[in-house]
Amino acid sequence: MERKTSAELRQIPLAPINPIRVTERAQSLAAAVLMAGDIAIDGTAGKGRDTAFLAQTVGPTGHVHSFDIQPEAIASTDNLCTLTGLSSRVSLHHRSHAEITTVLPAGHRGKVGAAIFNLGYLPGGNPDIITQPQSTATALQAAFAALRSGGRLICVAYTGHPGGMDESDVVLAFAAERTGAGDTVEKIGHVPNPGKPWVLAVTKR
Repeated sequence: MERKTSAELRQIPLAPINPIRVTERAQSLAAAVLMAGDIAIDGTAGKGRDTAFLAQTVGPTGHVHSFDIQPEAIASTDNLCTLTGLSSRVSLHHRSHAEITTVLPAGHRGKVGAAIFNLGYLPGGNPDIITQPQSTATALQAAFAALRSGGRLICVAYTGHPGGMDESDVVLAFAAERTGAGDTVEKIGHVPNPGKPWVLAVTKR
């Protein structure tokens, strides 16, 4: 086998290192447990990317419930789902994710395969309108209660904006509660230093 000199090796272009974004990690964690025909929840519709991803993953026999308090987020998500032909699989709720229990049809409770939350503020929107610790705490409990056995709740917590650390603490408290209950809990990228986003994944036993 031909050996290359160190000078030759230095000239070989290296593939760029592209770390997986937290949003992509969240979607991969959801995809690992979702099955065709599942119910899914997007607790923070935002630009609609998670909603569309979930709708694609559950297939034509599945359904996604997507929540957001901002009209522009609902409009953006609706537009994306229309463009991708996924609208029939999605119910958009212009309501707080704290109302999941109220909104979710009885037939969908206990049958949710995955729920995704991207906390913080709408990208490109008003940074003063952010998800709040109290409503997030309620939403996490409601979404988890709606999961089927083996279903997974995924939450991306951002700590770099005002109020982000307080909300991150709520997510950590929820993680500790589920750990104590015997569920499988992963805290991906969590460090005590503020400013970095991290992902919580809780799989229901």
